[in-house]
Order: sequence, then C-alpha cells, then structure tokens
Amino acid sequence: MVEDWLDEAPEVTISALEHWSYCPRQCALIYVEQVWDENQFTIRGTVAHEKVDAGDREIMRGVHLVRAIPLWSERLGLSGKADLVEFRPQGPYPVEYKVGRRRGEHAEIQLCAQALCLEEMLQTAVPRGAVFHHAERRRYEVEFDAALRARTEATVAAVREMLRTQNLPQAPNDARCPRCSLINACLPGVVAERSRLGGLQGTLYRLWEAEPPDAVWGRAAPAAVIAEDEEGDGVEDDDA
Repeated sequence: MVEDWLDEAPEVTISALEHWSYCPRQCALIYVEQVWDENQFTIRGTVAHEKVDAGDREIMRGVHLVRAIPLWSERLGLSGKADLVEFRPQGPYPVEYKVGRRRGEHAEIQLCAQALCLEEMLQTAVPRGAVFHHAERRRYEVEFDAALRARTEATVAAVREMLRTQNLPQAPNDARCPRCSLINACLPGVVAERSRLGGLQGTLYRLWEAEPPDAVWGRAAPAAVIAEDEEGDGVEDDDA
C-alpha cells in the first residue's frame, strides 16, 4: 500500500543529491512530481555524456578506466552510477563529468556519494576524486574530508525525507531560475510571490458557502408556485 511505502525508507538516487544541493524544489519536481523538460543546458549535458554513458573500459598509462559503473550503498540506501572510475594503484578514483563551469559544491556532494558507495562495495578507502568541467576543459580534484562526507550524508537524509513526505519545497525565484529547464513547470515568478499568487487564486477559485437548511426551507414559496398549487396542478396529496 502507499502508506506502507511512505513509512519505509525510500532509496535515494545519487544524481538526486546534486539536484537537491542546487535547488530542493527542482529535486522534488523531478523525483516527486516526475517532471522533466529539456533546454540548451540539459541537451549539452546529454551530448557531453554520450561517451561516458557507453560503459566502455580501457587501460590508459597502466590505469584501468571503467565508465558508467553501477554503485550502491546499503548503509545509506543509495544507488546510481559513476561516470568514470580510475582504478589507480593507490585505489579507486571516481571522476564526475559536468558540461558547465564550476558552481558551488553541488557536483562535489554527488561525487562524494559515489566515493561512499565505492568504499562500501570494495571495502577500501577512497580519499579523493575529481570533477571534470567540460566548459573549462579542466579537472578539479576533490578531497573527501570529514566535513564533505557529513554534508553528503545530511543531503541523503534530506532527499529521503522529501521522498517519504512527498512535499514540494517553496520556489526560490532567484538567479538560478532562468537557467533551469523546469522553469515553466515551477513558475517561480508566480508561486514565490505570495501576494501575487493569492490574487491569482482569488480570480480562479471563488468559495461557495451553502446556506443552512433552515434558511432555505423557512422561506415563503414564490407566488407563482402557490397559485399553481391552488389550481390542483401541484404535487398531489397522498390522502386525496
């Protein structure tokens, strides 16, 4: 039953962590409302991931490269995949590919979640990885320190609570919105402004209040109905 599913701990997709870090409402639209739309940024990301998503394997300079490797963590209830894992002599080294420029730590949280999964799966330490930003043609190495690991696990818990409660967070209506492919589904310029939203709701929905039965039945019948009843054309009496 739906109630039983909501009481359980829903599994969290690794990619949802970046969406939540960037914008909780965007994350809920995708994973709760099942809404998705494309724009130039998402299309560019899809094209840039074509090679990564192919799942190819190769050896480069003695390092095994595995693409699109499935990941999971039973401890955290996480699942997903890594764009690329380099199996170096020092240990696994996850690499996340992003089409745009570096903005915040959103991708770093997603990458750290991949590292946590790899550690549990392979029973080995994964101290660092990298995010490759296609627009800059540059890798940024990320160290998975205690602070980043704590933020990542907190994000997992927040996304799980969103999935459990099925709540849709408020729209931010800020500089993030114009670049978002879901702007037409989110409507941040409308729902984030309470006064404007209230005015629009007032024009769309008008409450109808039913009158008490005494007020209806206590009224005198219209004159035309009385006249018609006196002529015998009204409702007949059962005793007649």
